Parts: sequence; structure tokens; C-alpha cells
Amino acid sequence: MKLLNRARPSRVPTPFFIRALLGLVLLSSILPAGLASAQEQGGVLPSGENPVGVVEGAAVIPAAEPAPVVEAAPIEQVVDVAPAPEAVAYTMNPSPMAPPLSAPAPAPAPVAVPVVEWSPPSTVYIPETGHSVDGVFLDVWRAWGGALSWGNPITAELTEDGRIVQYYSFGRFEYWPEDPNGEVVKFGAIGAETRPYLIRRGLPGAASQVSDADSIARAWMPLDPATVPPDSAGWRFIPATGHGVADDFKAFWEATGEAAYLGNPVTEQFELGGITYQVFERGKVARQPGGYPYVLPAGDHAASRRQLDRSPVGQGTLPIYSEALFIPPPPPTPTPAPVVAAAEPAGVTVDPNAERWVQVSISQQYLWARQGDVVLWEGFISTGKDGFNTPTGTFFINRKLPVEDMAGVIGGESYNVPEVPDVMYFTDVGHALHGTYWHNNFGVPMSHGCINLPMDVADWMYEWINLGAQVEIMP
Repeated sequence: MKLLNRARPSRVPTPFFIRALLGLVLLSSILPAGLASAQEQGGVLPSGENPVGVVEGAAVIPAAEPAPVVEAAPIEQVVDVAPAPEAVAYTMNPSPMAPPLSAPAPAPAPVAVPVVEWSPPSTVYIPETGHSVDGVFLDVWRAWGGALSWGNPITAELTEDGRIVQYYSFGRFEYWPEDPNGEVVKFGAIGAETRPYLIRRGLPGAASQVSDADSIARAWMPLDPATVPPDSAGWRFIPATGHGVADDFKAFWEATGEAAYLGNPVTEQFELGGITYQVFERGKVARQPGGYPYVLPAGDHAASRRQLDRSPVGQGTLPIYSEALFIPPPPPTPTPAPVVAAAEPAGVTVDPNAERWVQVSISQQYLWARQGDVVLWEGFISTGKDGFNTPTGTFFINRKLPVEDMAGVIGGESYNVPEVPDVMYFTDVGHALHGTYWHNNFGVPMSHGCINLPMDVADWMYEWINLGAQVEIMP
């Protein structure tokens, strides 16, 4: 059962400290010699619980808040631009009607970069266990450090109680598409499934096992909040489950993310065969005498108790998991876009009384500022992107504002740009020429319908153009 078309989660946890801590756990892991004998004591401790390893030191590391993860998308990138044609020099007649500022140099030409059709795989194969991870399960598994935090998948995706789940060595992933907070992947509370089987009284040789079972049963009983000691550096009571964490178990739980990873404690510490244990909502932690806490593979144990099919499946066409699969390829070498040549010859005298008007080509993303038939400035600009197209036709400057906050909703997309400079409106519905400080990607459609100008061009044009000036916009 694959979930390739599941919605991606709006929030995916990314606890770096857990990756680092559990990486140290795996590197320093040694199976305690005394663990096997403890597991074989008449079923009191379920078999198959092998430790991940130990953590050297138990210094408290603050739990980090999970951070969003963004799904990779096809690349559309514009790299550094190539120069446009050299500016054409013109002779200006001194006159009170001449523009107060010299026209700025032409804007540089953009480069055309083909779109790279790439996307990361949505399903990967894990040869170590012969199972795959896909969709939002893959997103979350990777975000939490993959096998370092949860181990590898040990079953295929399956349905339990009407919900899609998948078991990993150290946990169970559950699919919750209806979650109101967008957390569509949750970690199963399988810690309680490590509760041992009860031992019947009177069985030959079972006296010590009964005593151990009684001790464990008492550990599962919640504490009375009225009698627990106050929280301290070595003790902390968790009201949500009625149990506490103490000493190096407390330090280990806090260092691995507290409830975000292991969940809250559901027992007190208890001893069995010389090893100290404590069960949490999503797993079980053990400690050898004189050693440090380590996590037991609760997912393996839960899958065994449920007698789930863990048979490997074939790889087929799935890629073998590697983080290299999720690194986008480098962008292609850009090709310079065609350059629009100056329309007028050099050395032309400008009539100060001639009409001042602007001509825009949407297809070329280019603008000419003309006085009569003489081009005073030309260069690349940005008009409206798809869905927010700049209108074509003949318009006239009807209002000028030195600065204005621009905000609104167009086509379901909201925008809020404060202090837009040198605003020159040419329609009654909000289209304007204006300065643009938030991007330099001129030559590419970028706006919500306005005509974005470089800052120096907008400063000059605002002083040069007059109310009623014609704005001719061509397709």
C-alpha cells in the first residue's frame, strides 16, 4: 500500500540534536552481556529487545522546537545577468523644461535559463531490511535523521484499526490526514506494548519471576500528585501520565527531545536482572549498572508481538536510499538573451517641449522613455507574472505619489509591500510604474500587474514624466 499522493505535512519535525545524540548512541553501542540472561527469565522481559547502545554522558541538551520542511520543487533560477548594449549618448538643450536629472544608464540584460525538470524521489528502497519508505512517511523519517532516530522500516505499509501505519525498528509511523494542525504523521504509542506477560502463581520455579512481575506492576501504577516531591535538577514529575523521570533517565529523556521523541513516561524506573528500565509512551529505555541509558527497539518488539509479516520485498525500480538523491542538480549554463538595440542614433538634440511618453514591450520586458522621438532611457523592467498580467493598450499617467504602501489581495494571492517609491499610476485599478527595492530580476515578469523599475530609473522618471503623459504598452 503506497501513499504517493498523500498531502505533505505542514509541519515536519527536524530535531538536529536528536540526530547527533542517536548517532553517538549507534557509534558507541555494545550489547550488554547481562541483557540476554535477563530477557530469558520466563517471559517477564520480552525477548528480542536488543539495545541500540549507550550515550556517553548525560548532559542535558535543550529540546529544540521542530522546524518546517519544505518539499523540493522544480528549479527555476535566474543567475547573474549579462550586460545590455552600451547607453546611447544624447545632447540635451538647456531649458527650464528639461528633466532635472540625467537619464540613468540602461539596465543590464537578463540571461535565459532553461527550467531543469527535476524532483526528488517520493519512494526509496532500504536494502538492509528489504522494505521501502514513501510519501509523507519518507519526509518525516528523513527529517528526524532516518535510521539514527527510528531505525529502518521492518514492515510494508499496512492498515491497523482503519489507519495506515508502518513499523520501524524503534517506532511506528501512523497516517493522520484529518489532523487539524496538519501533523499528518504521528508516532505510535507502542511503549505500553512492552508490558510483560503476567506470570501465574504456583508454577514450578516461578517464585522469583512473580516477585519481579509484582515489582514491574507497581512501576506501572501512576503516582499520587499530592505525594510526589517537587521538581528538581534530578527529578521531574509529568502530570500528563502521572509518572516522573529521575537522574540520568531524566537527562536522557530531555536530551532526546522529551515527549517529542520518546513520549512521556508511563512507568517509574524498575529493575530486572540487574538492569534498570523505564517505559515511555513510544519506547523503552534501559541502563546497565554503572552505564548510561540506551533505547530498546520497541518497534521490533511490537511487530513481533503482533506477528506482523516482515518478509522483505523486491526492490523493483525503486532507488536505493541515499541523501544524494535529494540534492538538486546544478543549474545549466545560462545563455544570454537577445539584446534589444537602441532605436535612435546618437548625437540627437532633444526638443524640451516635445511630448514625454513611455513605451513598454511585455514580450521583451523592455521599456523606452521617449521625449518626442528621442529615447532618453531604455532598459529591462518587470511586468506582471502569469495570472497577474499587466494590461496592454494606451494609458495616461493620472496620479503620482512619492511613496506609498501597497497591499491587497489579487487572484487569491495577498501582498503587502511598504514604502514603494516613485509611484506613477496609469490606470484607475492600481497599475503603476514604480521603483522596486525588493528584487533586481529585471527582464523577467515579477509583479502583480505593475511595471517594476530599477530604483535609479524610477527616481529619474518620477521627476521627468508629467501628469497626462502617455504610457503605451505592447504585448
